[in-house]
Amino acid sequence: MIRIMLVDDRQYARLGYRLMLAGPDGKSTGLHEREHFDVVAEAGNGREAIETIETLESDQLPLPRVILMDVRMPVMDGITATREITRRWPAVKVLILTTYDEDDYAFGGLDAGASGFLLKDATARALREAIHAVAGGDAVLTPRITREVLRRGVPHPAGDSRSHELRAMFDALTPRQREICSLVAEGLSNHEIATRLVVETASIRRAISRILAALDLHDRTQIAVAWYRAGK
Repeated sequence: MIRIMLVDDRQYARLGYRLMLAGPDGKSTGLHEREHFDVVAEAGNGREAIETIETLESDQLPLPRVILMDVRMPVMDGITATREITRRWPAVKVLILTTYDEDDYAFGGLDAGASGFLLKDATARALREAIHAVAGGDAVLTPRITREVLRRGVPHPAGDSRSHELRAMFDALTPRQREICSLVAEGLSNHEIATRLVVETASIRRAISRILAALDLHDRTQIAVAWYRAGK
């Protein structure tokens, strides 16, 4: 069972996501028969989302595994909430919901620690697949929007000390590790990278874990951001 939290200031939008996650019989369903989605909490803004998680934690109830997070909300926006949630509850994964005209917001979500982003007009199947991927420790970085987000949201490297530092860190990796980093930055999933490199998916998962440790990053999304900032 994948526990879901919906965060959007529009009640009808939250209802829409509930319906998208529900099967024809009204029961939540996932990609596999045995894996279901359970919407355990909702919130109308970022502050309410944080307070809801605090309440669940104090009551010793299971926390959501994945949060579907809107970006433009009153009281506290989704980016600010994502930064605090991923800092305080790193096991909780955040999937930013964005539109084509909100790419800058989507990048802000990645920089804040989100595990990826998804267009709001995605199909029900795409939404379920994205949640499944994020819950499994993968990232949701579709190539088109990833390129656009990084192009618009990340200042182009200009020889500053941070970009030099990042380049040195990447240069210290093995050639295969750098190749994997480039594919992560392209938006490929673990399975897609494994297919491209003709190895097992588990091998890519282990390789990314080692890369994260070497770069002192906490998730694969940060690899994509750092790769671009390094001018790679």
